[in-house]
Amino acid sequence: MSVSSATRFRIREIELLEIPVVLRMPFRFGVVTLRQCFQAFVRARIETPQGQTAWGAAAEMVVPKWFDKNPALSDADNFEQERTMLRWAREAYLSDAQPETAFGHFARHHQAHLDRAATAGFNPLLANYGPALIDRAVIDALGRLTHQSFYALMQHNAVGIDGRHPAFAEHDFDAFLPTLTPAQRIHARHTVGLVDAITRADVIEPVNDGLPETLEEVVAQYGHRYFKLKVSGQVAADIERLRAIASVLDTIAEPYHCSLDGNEQYPDAQGLQALLLQMRATPALRRLCESILFIEQPIARQQALAADLTSIDLGWPVIIDESDGELDAFVQARACGYAGISSKTCKGVYRSILNAARCAQWNQGAGRRYFMSGEDLTVQAGLSLQQDLALVNLLGIDHVERNGHHYVNGLASRPAHEQQAFLAAHPDLYTDRHGAVRLRIEGGQLQIASLAAEGFASATLPDFSAMSPLGQCP
Repeated sequence: MSVSSATRFRIREIELLEIPVVLRMPFRFGVVTLRQCFQAFVRARIETPQGQTAWGAAAEMVVPKWFDKNPALSDADNFEQERTMLRWAREAYLSDAQPETAFGHFARHHQAHLDRAATAGFNPLLANYGPALIDRAVIDALGRLTHQSFYALMQHNAVGIDGRHPAFAEHDFDAFLPTLTPAQRIHARHTVGLVDAITRADVIEPVNDGLPETLEEVVAQYGHRYFKLKVSGQVAADIERLRAIASVLDTIAEPYHCSLDGNEQYPDAQGLQALLLQMRATPALRRLCESILFIEQPIARQQALAADLTSIDLGWPVIIDESDGELDAFVQARACGYAGISSKTCKGVYRSILNAARCAQWNQGAGRRYFMSGEDLTVQAGLSLQQDLALVNLLGIDHVERNGHHYVNGLASRPAHEQQAFLAAHPDLYTDRHGAVRLRIEGGQLQIASLAAEGFASATLPDFSAMSPLGQCP
């Protein structure tokens, strides 16, 4: 299938819903410690010129202090920012009733939405949140309408990605997309947050629900071999904490692998280098240092794309995450010496596809290898988790940050019939234990063959009647 034959349709309805999310244990998220938040849901109905119609859906957490880390804003302020981006994106996508491809709807409204957000003082990372969810719901609807999986839609370019947006013009997506080959399993990379317990002696607020509460227990129960370690920007404190983490990870007989998340805690590369030099000089961290794959967004987003990493040897490749606000961010980052960029469904499916095409093109030459990582700490079981997994899997990423299952009690907050529907539709991905349907992780891996279902990675849908309109959660 070429772009010219991609299905065109109108977007007839968009519903915005949400549910409350209570964490089973606190998590340090950016500059806040998170105990509760929300999950947003988008439903979209599309209709072809011939009158065929279908609904699709997407979900994403509504969280504080990631899209906008301004300390003057409260959690409630951050929540309302994200809801506003959803409302504005809904207005934009419903404002033009002309038939278009799935990508065409994105391209038609992308810049105008970002401009409106910028005028109101919202950064582009935050602005992308609304369209990212609506695009996924639209893709889901297209898959259900045409009886195709997300993988097939992308491999055949049934979504119609083309050069009508300038950022996409330099790539031949009809040639690139068929080269993407999803796998049937993926490694879950466990994040060790800044206040997470390493051993039982570190637990301050025990949950005692039978699920792992410490890094030691996570390794024993889930068998992880990939980890993401957050650092605070305070060298002495970080070295002490990394030593404690290494004391657990070094008990793993098989090789393990880590990423180091700088979490925007450094003003420049020199500040990060001080930590890395001390890590290499610490004998207890030798094996941990040997395991590091890359460093994620160490420099604050305001300075990150002005930094010159080519002038300093950090010893490991560095990627951007929070700096990925504009579609050309990876191009700018490459010029600064960064080697990679994260994929997150909350930043947009088409953005990830574009960056994958860039990596493929740039890696044809000699020299540095460019790559994408799979990052998203908070995605929850159900639509959000499955759509993010399908995206990174399509891109050929073989390990992905997954921690929503660790901080939230699976699908326990959802109706029993909804939990059982997801278990029945995706028995390779979920299990029913400790009183709820939850993610199944064995040998550190997720089995994901069932994500090749019609629509965007889900053979069932949640009970939307058991949700509240956006912003009206109790």
